[in-house]
Amino acid sequence: MESRLLGDYIVVKQIGQGSLGAVYLAEHRFMKQQYVLKVLPEELSTDRGFIQRFEEDVGLLSGLDHPHIAKVHNISFAQGQYFLVSDCIVDQMGETTNLARYFLSRGKKLEEDEVLLILRQVAEALDYAHSKKFGKGIAHRSLKLNNILMGKEGKINIYLSDFGLSRIIGPGAVLTRTLKAISEALSIAAPVTSTKIGQDRYPNPPVEPIKLTQLHQSFLQNFAFMAPEQKKHDTIGSVDVRADTYAFGVLAYHLLTGEFPEGIVQMPSHLAPHYKLPWDALIQRCLQVDPNQRPESLVSLLEEISKGTLIAPVVPIQTPVPVVEAHEVSTGVPKPILKAPQLERPDHDPDPGAVFKIDSTVKHYQPESKEVNNVIPLMTEMKVIEGGQFWRGSNEGNRDEMPRHQVNLSSFAIDIHPVTNEQFARFLEAMGGEKDSNHNDIIRLKESRIKRTGGKISIESGYAKHPVVGVTWYGAVAYAKWVGKRLPNEAEWEVAARGGLEHALYPTGEDIEKNQANFFSFDTTAVMSYAPNGYGLYDMAGNVYEWCQDWYGYNYYEASIQEPENPKGPLQGVYRVLRGGCWKSLKEDLSCSRRHRNNPGTVNGTYGFRCVTDVQ
Repeated sequence: MESRLLGDYIVVKQIGQGSLGAVYLAEHRFMKQQYVLKVLPEELSTDRGFIQRFEEDVGLLSGLDHPHIAKVHNISFAQGQYFLVSDCIVDQMGETTNLARYFLSRGKKLEEDEVLLILRQVAEALDYAHSKKFGKGIAHRSLKLNNILMGKEGKINIYLSDFGLSRIIGPGAVLTRTLKAISEALSIAAPVTSTKIGQDRYPNPPVEPIKLTQLHQSFLQNFAFMAPEQKKHDTIGSVDVRADTYAFGVLAYHLLTGEFPEGIVQMPSHLAPHYKLPWDALIQRCLQVDPNQRPESLVSLLEEISKGTLIAPVVPIQTPVPVVEAHEVSTGVPKPILKAPQLERPDHDPDPGAVFKIDSTVKHYQPESKEVNNVIPLMTEMKVIEGGQFWRGSNEGNRDEMPRHQVNLSSFAIDIHPVTNEQFARFLEAMGGEKDSNHNDIIRLKESRIKRTGGKISIESGYAKHPVVGVTWYGAVAYAKWVGKRLPNEAEWEVAARGGLEHALYPTGEDIEKNQANFFSFDTTAVMSYAPNGYGLYDMAGNVYEWCQDWYGYNYYEASIQEPENPKGPLQGVYRVLRGGCWKSLKEDLSCSRRHRNNPGTVNGTYGFRCVTDVQ
């Protein structure tokens, strides 16, 4: 029993994990009542800044008393760790459920009155905390789906947890800890525990190991809900309650569309036109980059939404203000003068007489103007592969695979699966056509499962999750650029395919079977249909050949031995490299070192791709 104790509480099980600490379900050993323990990171007990903030702010947090804020009952220190004791919020089934799980259980589709009810309760809790007369109010600073808990009443009833914890832990440390946690987790194949309440302290741990995907999802949520000022090191000290307003806008956007706002944000009226209230105006007001442009009262904002009277903000254009400088005159008295504005040289028509040289009998070509579509990409989860020294090539394979040699690669992140039809279809919607600016084919639709009828993009039934095919090398490069990534070079692809196995012949090891990859079959399969390799990457063998960035060189490996540092392939060539084999390949084509090539403008039903990005 002693191994299950933390202070006066018996730990029942672990129910959560994030950058702010581990969360446990526990029972008071004397009162026999269940509570939730938030165990803060152990190393904070030696951080003087944390202890000072803890003593200053924790009294304020325990004083928060609102029907939609999880009550903090006790703050304690035991066994070298600080922990907070709060209400145990459970749903109708007696399980702890947050808004993320509830949203997924509803298929990411909520009725408009449900969205309004959830947001109103969140807004009431935030406005209450922001109005507390302590400095500029108490800010949550870490609002996200996972710390919005669902109650067990007959109707939707939510509770906000983790109020103000990010400030106590330290505003700069939250993002640092989040990035560190996910980077460490990505290099671990087995499930891990992150606190001393787990297996490393007690022989019979009462908690369940936290899986990597949970930590990864927590990281993505943390980052998605952060206001721009929270992501900048030089503005961390100025973060206040207006960061919660930004997070509230992200929450509203996600509940309405099922997506997180990224890049060029497409408004809810386009993604979810069945909602009738003016949600676009709320999103535009809350997601202002300048905190001063965000609304102060969220409840008032929702009242305007309910009445249908909320309008989008009109941010005035800021014109340059003349600069006043001190200028010394002969009397020694400073005299202000206006600094002359800098004038830009106007653009002149290089040939103003050209208009008179037009032959009116000849019809001149005018390119068709294309409407720029505001489409948000569907991003792919990525795995980080740390840089180092790796082997590539084979002394037993084809002549162009020889000799086997070592290369040095920098760290990079790679998509866990090839780009799918549903992802590429969004790209085609944004492009408005199947050719790039140089009139190169992006994709040949008759070779793919994507169709365009009457200007509308559609995908053959059942093929949304299949890898896209019929894509040219130009199309793969264009898509990668659209999502802010690039194609892998040949060395990166081969290292990723081996999955950390230095002498592996296939991504699966020394052999590969039909139940491990899609090859010698009749069609593509959905991505992630087979087990991943050692790096957690799917479909590195079979399904589709994957375009790489490199030009193909028959004897390039002989030169690569002399220049092993981040090899990029030949400087020029005729063909581009493809790797991995495809759904109709023989087993030999699936080896990690097997090289394939074709003209970059070639398309067929076996060519696809995946993306990578550099990692610092």
